[in-house]
Amino acid sequence: MGSRATKTLQDSDIKEIQQETGFSASQIRRLWSRFLNLDREDRGLLDYNAFMSIPELHINPLGERIVQTFFHDCPDGNINFRQFVRMLARFRRVKGTPDQINSTQEKLKFLFWMYDTNNDGKISKEDLTAVLHMMVGTNISEEQLQSIADRTIMEAKKSHSEQKEKERPETIETEFADDDMPGIGDDPDAISFDEFCASMKRIEVDQKMAIRLLH
Repeated sequence: MGSRATKTLQDSDIKEIQQETGFSASQIRRLWSRFLNLDREDRGLLDYNAFMSIPELHINPLGERIVQTFFHDCPDGNINFRQFVRMLARFRRVKGTPDQINSTQEKLKFLFWMYDTNNDGKISKEDLTAVLHMMVGTNISEEQLQSIADRTIMEAKKSHSEQKEKERPETIETEFADDDMPGIGDDPDAISFDEFCASMKRIEVDQKMAIRLLH
């Protein structure tokens, strides 16, 4: 199914993709048609330029970063149809119990990757200011951007600390401080994934990161 030469989507492929993504058969066929329209070179693959040809992404201040994040799990810079559908399924609106592929956790992973511009597994002050620059351009001074980044990191760490305090069993004491735990908030100048999730607790991620067009 990776090649455009087949031109058609087999029923067996549709059933497999339905099970993997939760999309209906009609939605998958519509996505197949959109995939073919974007695949102007008839390669059966989409690259960065194919996504940037989508008007909504092309005019979005964060469009380039969003598209770069699409390729987080595709180091060769190409996305086939099944990968294309799985990527979009992450933003499928939740109805009832979410599947693993469109869970809040998966949506938060995408957001975290989008802010982690150098893919080092944490969101640094430099990452934040880079994304802020994309969003506001020159409308805010560098000093203001730095201040916003500092405050964002501080608030994320505070949210995570408060969450851990609520989850800590009152009857259990430990001789190790939470800050000694490796990989969890151990960088004072960056946001870990756990801290990022804690800071997003009050935001309706499932609703805000949902594709309405396909429902």
